[in-house]
Amino acid sequence: MASLQNNALPTIPFGPYRLSRLILGANPINGGSHLSRFVNMQMKRYFTDDRIQALLRQCETEGINAWQSSPGPNLEAYKTFRGAGGQMHYIALASESPTYPMMLQDLVAGGTIAITHHGEVTDVFWREGKIEKVRDYCRRVRDTGAMVGVSTHIPDVVEHIVSEDWDVDFFMCCVYERHRTREQLQELLGHVPIPLKEVYLESDPPRMYEAMRNAGKPCLAFKILAAGRLSDQQELVEAAFQQAFSLMKPNDAVIVGMYPEYEDQVAINASYVRRFAGGQTIPHK
Repeated sequence: MASLQNNALPTIPFGPYRLSRLILGANPINGGSHLSRFVNMQMKRYFTDDRIQALLRQCETEGINAWQSSPGPNLEAYKTFRGAGGQMHYIALASESPTYPMMLQDLVAGGTIAITHHGEVTDVFWREGKIEKVRDYCRRVRDTGAMVGVSTHIPDVVEHIVSEDWDVDFFMCCVYERHRTREQLQELLGHVPIPLKEVYLESDPPRMYEAMRNAGKPCLAFKILAAGRLSDQQELVEAAFQQAFSLMKPNDAVIVGMYPEYEDQVAINASYVRRFAGGQTIPHK
């Protein structure tokens, strides 16, 4: 395996750690394409246990030193990877689960360095006026010793948490507000597209990148490729990476799911990060 030093990516300070500015996402591994159930099944078919381990090894070779995923099978895959000598960090999405009371403890015991309140749940609480439930969960995460994050698809959530100075270390920010209500879409567009829950507007990323710049704390941007909708043309992929690193602050990073069956997405994406963020690495304080 090539060393990270020989094939380095730009990095950011992240608590006591340093993270590469490209982080591996988990949706393709989980069969979550956000495109169709047929693509979901194809992804699940492709990602055998051996291929997951191969992907993690290649990511590490390319200088990617973190994987963002969740409790469950991927945490077990991560533990297998670490047991074989892998050095990548693990960042988890999580939320309250009455059926899994030991989730936080299991994540930390499995080597998770940071736990993020799940964005889908965050946004539901925000719309229901119950955002304090997220703050309570963050306090429980703090008690585990892991770094504390909040994920969201809504720029207003980031701005609210910053304005109230919550005790969090970082944010995970979807650059597309992809699950607006029927009423919001009717007001914005004058009609309701199909499918309702997967609407991506090109005006969204600048809004979230502005919220990230104003947050101060590290932000990890995700869905920069609009959940694969920009992946059909490589020039669109390149443009999305360029946009991200031109609009983010120097202590931000991107999370990108990768599906390497038909092209070497790990190497391609890493090359974009080296090109567009190569001069932005900031020292550890």
